[in-house]
Amino acid sequence: MQSDWKKFLAEHDLTPHDDGCCATDTLLCDLGQFGTLRVSGEEAQSFLQNLLSNDIREVSATRAQFSSFNTAKGRMLATFLIWRDGDDYLLQLPATLTEAMRKKLSMYVLRAKVKITDASEEVILLGLSGDNVQEILLGLGGTLPESPLCVSLIEGVGSLIKYSDTRFQISTTPQQAIALVQALGSQAKITGSVCWDWLNIRAGLAVILPQTQEQFVPQMTNLDLTGGINFKKGCYPGQEIVARMHYLGKLKRRMYLAHIAGETAPQPGDELYSADMAETGHPQPSGMIANAAPAPDGGYDVLAVIQIASHDAHSVHLRSLQGAPLQFMPLPYSLPAP
Repeated sequence: MQSDWKKFLAEHDLTPHDDGCCATDTLLCDLGQFGTLRVSGEEAQSFLQNLLSNDIREVSATRAQFSSFNTAKGRMLATFLIWRDGDDYLLQLPATLTEAMRKKLSMYVLRAKVKITDASEEVILLGLSGDNVQEILLGLGGTLPESPLCVSLIEGVGSLIKYSDTRFQISTTPQQAIALVQALGSQAKITGSVCWDWLNIRAGLAVILPQTQEQFVPQMTNLDLTGGINFKKGCYPGQEIVARMHYLGKLKRRMYLAHIAGETAPQPGDELYSADMAETGHPQPSGMIANAAPAPDGGYDVLAVIQIASHDAHSVHLRSLQGAPLQFMPLPYSLPAP
């Protein structure tokens, strides 16, 4: 049980602390901020194919993917990291959304031969990051995934998903997680969710949270640029809106990486303001914080969905025109020309 895992962390004084991190630190992160849904049954693939924004047929024993579940209006209810566990599909999402999304997806099962269960107690998620992580992982045996979102299975360890050359996620059992901490604890700093969340932000990978549900069409969070949308697959909720925006529409909002100085912590769902949206005397928000985490050198790094015109020509501020300004930084991938 996962409670055994948490008990182990506490008994060995390994309870994760979020006391700062940087991209070059060797970190072993307990990813308890995420939950896992297990979708099983002989019709699991077709069931997910009809609901999610990506082509679930491309998920295999060696390949994971990002995807989203949207409303009929194309607004995201959840984002997922998806991989296989035998014949089953595992969907990773914030723990705060796990039960709600289990119930929501279950409404679509009807007579399909599909079962959706919360596997968070049986699947332990760990993140390993740092310049020397490949050397550490090779010491565990097995073969490392070659490219981002590739998956390899290491006997006695679990499934290994590659994010980059310096960042990997391990999906394992409570018993194997305990053994991993014992094996790797002397080689890595054990830390908690905030460090991993910060690494996701710096990688430009947005995660939908309760505060941001139904706020964004997938392209607004750059899901089309990080491989989370397949425009050639069949219908799914919101597909018409998502496709129309891709083929015919002009996207007015995009997600940007920014830093906010000071001690006031930005929160997901916080509105952003710029002068161009205040010309009528009644300021309208020009954007919203998607994700935020403390930056190693102070202040906060954020992913913010903003009107492209506001980002390109005006300063953007947190919560009001008098709020802290966003200091924009380059994303690790290129945005299309407006």
